[in-house]
Amino acid sequence: MIKLAVSGCCGRMGQRISALSLKDKSFKLSALLEGQARPDSPTQLHNVPVSYNNDAIKGAKVLIEFTTPEATMLNLKACVKHKVNMVIGTTGLDKKQIAEIKKASKKIAIVFSSNMSVGVNLVFALIKRASQVTGKDYAMSLVEMHHIHKKDAPSGTAKTMAEIAEQFSKSKVKNIESIREGEVIGDHTITFESPVDLISIRHNAKTRDIFAEGSLVAAKFLGKKKTGLFNMQDVLGLQ
Repeated sequence: MIKLAVSGCCGRMGQRISALSLKDKSFKLSALLEGQARPDSPTQLHNVPVSYNNDAIKGAKVLIEFTTPEATMLNLKACVKHKVNMVIGTTGLDKKQIAEIKKASKKIAIVFSSNMSVGVNLVFALIKRASQVTGKDYAMSLVEMHHIHKKDAPSGTAKTMAEIAEQFSKSKVKNIESIREGEVIGDHTITFESPVDLISIRHNAKTRDIFAEGSLVAAKFLGKKKTGLFNMQDVLGLQ
């Protein structure tokens, strides 16, 4: 059984991760973290204390992190200190912060991915193949849509899609359009267009549970890992 800690436990993602973990016999929910910016947080959830002190993760095997870049960096240090592996789904991290994650992965095992969804990671694999075949003969563009509360644009998923497409086509994505509307969970479309046809690869998230479920799959993957930096392609064997 994997002792699991969840950061941002009162947020939308944190709540779903916690709830789904309770239904999976592979996990024991052992610690819940919340930030000082939420002083109205309950003292406990699911009979587990809610703590503002990230030392509460001591004894856990894995921490799942879907919060802010600043909180993620603080919790990364706590994970290294207490030898707790980490699943990081936080987006909006800068190059310096990503370098810190890579450095920490020499001491603990980390799954770091812009999108934890199994479906989206299958899309990443499809983009790789499509880019290899179409190459420079097709113009590539991206459209991503999220809820109005999302702060980063383009989304981390859109950036990853573009990076994969550019790496394997040896060509540039000509445009990434970011739309913020209503409570859209996450829609992503990449198109490959030539003078004679247009190919679209699209993913629409129906519920945040796809990310929560994916993060739990990643946590299981880390159950027997000691060090190393991994992504969801590694977790799912899609490399």
